[in-house]
Amino acid sequence: MATLLTACGGDGGGPTPDRNPHAPESTSLAPDSTGDGWMPSTPAAEGVDAAGLQAAFDAIGDDRYGDVDSMLVIRHGRLVAEGYFHGYARDTLHDLRSSGKSFTSALTGIAVDGGLLGVDDRLSDLLPLEGYANVDDRKRAIRIRDLLNMESGLECNDWVSSSAGNEERMYHTSDWIKFILDLPMVQQPGVSSAYCTGGVVVLGHVLSQRAGMGLDSFAEAQLFGPLGIRDVEWRRSPDGRATGGGGLKLRPRDAAKLGQMYLSGGTWNGVRVVPAAWVEESQRIVTRLGANDYGFLWWKRSFAHRTGDVASFFTSGNGGNFIFVIPALDLVAVFTGSNYDSPKGDSPFAIMATWVVPSAS
Repeated sequence: MATLLTACGGDGGGPTPDRNPHAPESTSLAPDSTGDGWMPSTPAAEGVDAAGLQAAFDAIGDDRYGDVDSMLVIRHGRLVAEGYFHGYARDTLHDLRSSGKSFTSALTGIAVDGGLLGVDDRLSDLLPLEGYANVDDRKRAIRIRDLLNMESGLECNDWVSSSAGNEERMYHTSDWIKFILDLPMVQQPGVSSAYCTGGVVVLGHVLSQRAGMGLDSFAEAQLFGPLGIRDVEWRRSPDGRATGGGGLKLRPRDAAKLGQMYLSGGTWNGVRVVPAAWVEESQRIVTRLGANDYGFLWWKRSFAHRTGDVASFFTSGNGGNFIFVIPALDLVAVFTGSNYDSPKGDSPFAIMATWVVPSAS
């Protein structure tokens, strides 16, 4: 696939019902303090060129990039810019699509740290495979690590419409876990990658089983609670369970907390949320998917900066939903968008490269 977001695809299409077409555009280079845990500042105070960020806001407002619905920039842990467009506002929940997978990764790290499972545990030891179809030694060998790296070996590829495990087929079934675990294997797990949302749905199910509660309850107790995130909507399977493969709805300010927490080595406002070792492992390149490197349900790409190329790791969801983390610049940038199944879903890459990254001193 030529573009990341078209390739990441799926999760349905079209705008989310939360958008208010009458909401006015709103941008600020001096964000308000709202009591949600963010300490605001200004670009100048944090070594960022305000003119560059304003140029980005202007370009988004002029619809140069289609439906980019929000842009937030955090430098040195301070929120220095936020803008909302196309009927979205600060407190509007936005469907992050497959960016939700990186939240599932964070929950996996918390579960590993709590002794609920290990990354090299075999799926068959955590979730008995009796009763599923096409069970062989390869399927029994799938590890948690393989699900985190999109290397399950299952016949599942969301970027290929004819794939037996394509997520759009899964959504039309009554039992998503059975649909995925019934799939045949096409190779040994851990060998090569194929983008498979269903594998992350299974991972979320395993987390729920090991925690003894719904994935939403586990997240509330271990991730969203510590991050001060209170307004959340989950994508649910037909049986009503919260799922981890995508479709998580959050306010952009709350989505940004995941990025800042990872930038801070797994802490939020001084409180440990995710193990530091998990954050470090999440930045490691394991495989390549399309135009970007990948590992532990996080994408990787470098951007040009006056000091040289700077590495980023980021979440990605269909439509232009990104959380970028650039450790060398101590910077986080968040975009939400509704450019579904369109090359314009990649617009945040251009905005980052043209204005956001060069604006950081």
